Amino acid sequence: MTAPQNLIVEVFYGGSHKQLLDIVIGGLGISSKCHLVTLPDKKWHWKARTGALTVLDKIPLEHNFKVIFVSSVLNLAELLALRPDLQNLRKIVYFHENQLVYPVKQQKERDFQYGYNQILTCLVADVVLFNSEFNKNSFLSNISKFMKIQPGPGRPKGLKERIEPKCSVLYFPIHVDALRSATLNGNKKDGLLHLLWPHRWEHDKDPEMFARVLLSLHKSGLDFRVSMLGKVCSDFPESLVCAKDELNEKVLHCGFVESKDEYLSILHEADIVISTAKHEFFGVAMMEAVISGCHPLCPNAIVYPEIYPTECLYENEEDLFNRLAKFCSEPRSARISFGEIKIDVEKFSDKVLLPEYAKLFNLF
Repeated sequence: MTAPQNLIVEVFYGGSHKQLLDIVIGGLGISSKCHLVTLPDKKWHWKARTGALTVLDKIPLEHNFKVIFVSSVLNLAELLALRPDLQNLRKIVYFHENQLVYPVKQQKERDFQYGYNQILTCLVADVVLFNSEFNKNSFLSNISKFMKIQPGPGRPKGLKERIEPKCSVLYFPIHVDALRSATLNGNKKDGLLHLLWPHRWEHDKDPEMFARVLLSLHKSGLDFRVSMLGKVCSDFPESLVCAKDELNEKVLHCGFVESKDEYLSILHEADIVISTAKHEFFGVAMMEAVISGCHPLCPNAIVYPEIYPTECLYENEEDLFNRLAKFCSEPRSARISFGEIKIDVEKFSDKVLLPEYAKLFNLF
């Protein structure tokens, strides 16, 4: 058996990070050509700080690797310093997000180390991939501003110019055909409008705003059903729980759904998928819901104008409320109008994107 020539290191092996690797490795049929090193998707901050040292002994000393593929959670510069035998590999880093523009609650809470690690990783990488133009541009355009956090003279210059030539966009691949096929055979949508919010219960997804809008709809006497999905984080805002208690029978599903089949079934039943995010660089859950037949409503900000037409973008909380109020009061006409909106999802299809991923790895 030929020794694997591709080393894949993912120090946060969960969520979209795991999903990307599962789709790429499975879709290309290259599991025998890859050596996969992973750490559980717990304590993200510590993986960013100590991931290189933690995976050090998991990477074989004797190998025939030609390529190393990592996500930007890992400080690749540290790993290469600890393992000089990996320095001559073709080094590829994939950015699911970037820490230069992560929305902290207060600026003093921003940990400089996370963004600094990502800059170092780009400097030692050969290929730097982003999951959207917004992700790439927001990273590159904020390098200089971010480094000004460093006090005093002697700040490094020309970092953007050194990194930018390595950068390109490679969208996250989605099983479009499988989701679309399931949608065609899915549940017929009628009756009350079913709203969907499929995000982590964390401040950067702004669950407080979603809860306020739901309660405003409820107090306005409008009827609807809602599913609030996604992982509940340890320090989650309690707004959604409070909204759930007040909305009562309007809530169909609340919290993380373990079963993928059950999760997809909810997507097929829902009418509108909503984002209130302040921090989004692609949005896998949103795209899966759209392919499953949901009409998206997203902020006219961050990555969303790159992906969705203007009809799907709202300007502020009041605009979101007004749109949802209209849809809830006229669910049948709303569903007809949803069907008239054209969203190009093919460019995110695994069929289209996997050949591009194949070029990254030493497959032949």
